[in-house]
Amino acid sequence: VVCNMENLDPMGIHTGESIVVAPSQTLSNDEYHHLRAVAIKVIRHFGIVGEANIQYALDPYSKRYRIVEVNARLSRSSALASKATGYPLAYVAAKIALGHDLISLRNLVTRCTTACFEPSLDYCVVKIPRWDIDKF
Repeated sequence: VVCNMENLDPMGIHTGESIVVAPSQTLSNDEYHHLRAVAIKVIRHFGIVGEANIQYALDPYSKRYRIVEVNARLSRSSALASKATGYPLAYVAAKIALGHDLISLRNLVTRCTTACFEPSLDYCVVKIPRWDIDKF
């Protein structure tokens, strides 16, 4: 898991038009680890190799969740995750598509370990949409 992000806008607002924060700010540690474990199970169930993203809806009171969508591809969210973490998702996904694995790929951030690591953020990244009014 490279990055978890949270839309601050309510369900129904497209991620591209939403304020997005990385890492998530409202998940408890238990909620984060539960959704992380679910993500790994989903990816393994579908046999996804490479990059994917999963969007959840979580009820913070009952802890019930729903998977809104699973994208087994690079997306606009992937670009934000790469920028937020420094992890080169597109590069690594391309190498995996060519038959490499995470253990054989060099970590381009540390330059001394493999690409098989989870970035840890000690900062917060916020994406705020921009609408070019001149286009209207």
